[in-house]
Amino acid sequence: MNDNSKENKKYPEGHFVGLWTGLGVAMFAGLGVPLSIALDNFAFIGIGPAIGVAVGVAIGQSIEEKKKKEGKIRPLTEDEKKTRKKLLFFMIALLVLGIIAFLGILFMNK
Repeated sequence: MNDNSKENKKYPEGHFVGLWTGLGVAMFAGLGVPLSIALDNFAFIGIGPAIGVAVGVAIGQSIEEKKKKEGKIRPLTEDEKKTRKKLLFFMIALLVLGIIAFLGILFMNK
């Protein structure tokens, strides 16, 4: 890939928001454990990913707006829309299965 093709590359809508959300969660995921241990309250264990999502979305959205002004953001194709919709349904199903498994484990121990 030469430098000219990198300059002309267009990214799909939502590319940078998704990228930076993932990076934010990865960077801040370990923050909750030491904070929970230091405060002796394990309610804070989920604060790291929450902060990571907030920071990642903020950074990703600002980069997305900058690239949109430069004309480097393109709308999603029909195939990309279908793929995202399938992925959303899969993730919701996975979340529901996780909740059911959690409740099953919780009530089996009582």
